[in-house]
Amino acid sequence: MSNVGMRVYSNINRPTKEVIKQFNGLPVSVIADNMNRMFCMNSKIRPINDVPLLGPAFTVKTRPGDNLIFHKALDLAQPGDILVVDAQGDLTNAIMGELMALWAQKRELGGIIIDGAIRDVRALKEMDIPIYAAGVNPRGPYKDGPGEINVPISCGGVVVQPGDILVGDDDGVVVINPKDTDELLEKSKAKLLKEQQEMEAISNMNWDRTWVDKNLEDRGCEFTDKSFTLK
Repeated sequence: MSNVGMRVYSNINRPTKEVIKQFNGLPVSVIADNMNRMFCMNSKIRPINDVPLLGPAFTVKTRPGDNLIFHKALDLAQPGDILVVDAQGDLTNAIMGELMALWAQKRELGGIIIDGAIRDVRALKEMDIPIYAAGVNPRGPYKDGPGEINVPISCGGVVVQPGDILVGDDDGVVVINPKDTDELLEKSKAKLLKEQQEMEAISNMNWDRTWVDKNLEDRGCEFTDKSFTLK
């Protein structure tokens, strides 16, 4: 395909539903901790409603302020797919509103993430489809293009490939390469169990805090029982 910047790739390699479902219920923070605290979209990508997000990425790259190619992606994506839209973080024009979100919900898509602005927020908050965005603006979009579908994009400061597994909750969104799922699942489940044990220890007032002083000492922190005074 030679028309760079105006291309649509219809097919992607999706992980199996069984693999994706294994991440259900795992907090984004726990998953991210086991990815060396990398691959989280930055804090400007926030949830609009309280619906958890989980599914494969169906990527969209669009010109800021324009949603023509996004409309095509809404028609091409399969049930369960999460539309991830790289609008370059521009908040000048809303890339999506209530009508597009309703169509995505009707087509049983898995969610929408937009590195750009949306509108009709009151209606979007009441929907059953998870929606994340970088901001809100009542000014509508243009429909001229260009754009591309199912190419590598950047969303919230993270590279997203078509077919990557996306997990989102109140904290934000983490991006998972399907090749990493087996080891990541094992580590994340183990960490979740450890955190549950630590919560029980906190409840019983026997949470081990010795590591704090050990880390401070290793870094040369000075301890004194004297009060601070200006010289």
